[in-house]
Amino acid sequence: MIRLFVAIELPASVRTVLGFLHAGVPGARWTPVENMHLTLRFIGEVEEPRIEDIDRALLAVRSPRFSLELAGVGHFESAGQPRALWAGVPKIAPLIGLRDRIESALVRAGFAPEGRKFLPHVTLARLRDAPAPKVSAFLGRYGLFRAPPFPVDRFALFSSHHGRNGSTYRVEADYELAEEPRTMAQSRVRS
Repeated sequence: MIRLFVAIELPASVRTVLGFLHAGVPGARWTPVENMHLTLRFIGEVEEPRIEDIDRALLAVRSPRFSLELAGVGHFESAGQPRALWAGVPKIAPLIGLRDRIESALVRAGFAPEGRKFLPHVTLARLRDAPAPKVSAFLGRYGLFRAPPFPVDRFALFSSHHGRNGSTYRVEADYELAEEPRTMAQSRVRS
């Protein structure tokens, strides 16, 4: 079994800027900058032979290239407690369109529909017993945060591997965004 998700890789320059936000919240387990990404679709645990089905489905996704800019910060709560800090991603039409096309392709390939609403964000930290005043201070300090815009010209299929020091992510294949149909040869599978 392998744990998979589809995401947009962030440029190193954007990840570096996000890394500067890593401070000031006790109980935060900050996301390593090399792991930062924008999840488009969580797939979950799949049998290795299904990777070919996923690759074929993602190769069929056609969507235009676009530009994206991260803006603002926020948090997710569970039972009234802050559980994660994130950098915001605006819900622009090209991003939503790409996400919807990926969802449709995976459902057509036999995967269950995503049960959660799409809330685009980049996870900055997971929180455990973080003091609410420190979380509020972080949100106030970085509420007007903006990262430089960057071009989105591809998306990727990632695998997630859990280890002693947390998860590591690996790009299994990436897919160029373009209006024209692609062939299998245009998908760049990484080894």
